[in-house]
Amino acid sequence: MPPVFRFAPSPNGVLHLGHAYSALLNFERTRETGGLLLLRIEDIDATRCRPEFEAAIYEDLAWLGITWETPVRRQSEHLADYRAALDRLSAFGLVYPAFESRAEIARLVAAREADGLWPHDPDGAPLYPGDSKSLPADERSRLIASGVPYALRLDMAAACQRAAGLNWNELGDGPDGERGIVPARPEAWGDVILARKETPTSYHLSVVVDDALQGVSEIVRGQDLFHATSVHRLLQVLLGLPEPAYRHHRLICDGEGRKLSKSSRSTGLRELRAAGITPAGIRQLVGLG
Repeated sequence: MPPVFRFAPSPNGVLHLGHAYSALLNFERTRETGGLLLLRIEDIDATRCRPEFEAAIYEDLAWLGITWETPVRRQSEHLADYRAALDRLSAFGLVYPAFESRAEIARLVAAREADGLWPHDPDGAPLYPGDSKSLPADERSRLIASGVPYALRLDMAAACQRAAGLNWNELGDGPDGERGIVPARPEAWGDVILARKETPTSYHLSVVVDDALQGVSEIVRGQDLFHATSVHRLLQVLLGLPEPAYRHHRLICDGEGRKLSKSSRSTGLRELRAAGITPAGIRQLVGLG
């Protein structure tokens, strides 16, 4: 079987140089290895993802000279796959509903930090501080039946007991130069969200399900997702999914050293193209020569 790679953008904005770099690296790895490149549209966020951004992704990638296998997998068309994985984790007793709102969580964190330092995950967000895990089953059922919004969280302590000694094969470079067999530390993320009342999946859950179903063998992505690999390896083991290799790459930053992002309105490929930049010029801008 040839190696399988994937580029998986979200259609919640236009592609920028950081996306171009990652897509080009995946495309180059495909050509170097005689592999296949898949394009996946991660559109589970119905409030932010828009058809015009999806159309722009196809246009920008084609302009760069990147080709991919068809059909394209769109996550919004496969929610049953994620629900099935969530049901498996629930059957193991590893999932519980948490009913605190974002505002309530912020207040809880502030109260905890007033008593001392409250732990944060590798991305800098505070760990879940609530106590929904200890609610009796009948109280959980009552709250759900009454229509209270909730998030389905992974019981991280129980999950780590079930899948200990995790690691992954890093073919690229972590933020601190990590390479080779890297120990996974999913406990650093606390009780991560796997789904919400209105959406039967989250990024962490959908990405591992998709990679397994699509047979992705090497994941080429930015260093900003290096630490999240710990959570992904945990979910892969819990769900009995195959283990891919990982190749994390450097991030493309702006003049102030900040990672390019859609939320900060980083200059898009469409604007660069309109300004006369060629695909070869894009390669030079991201350091591919």
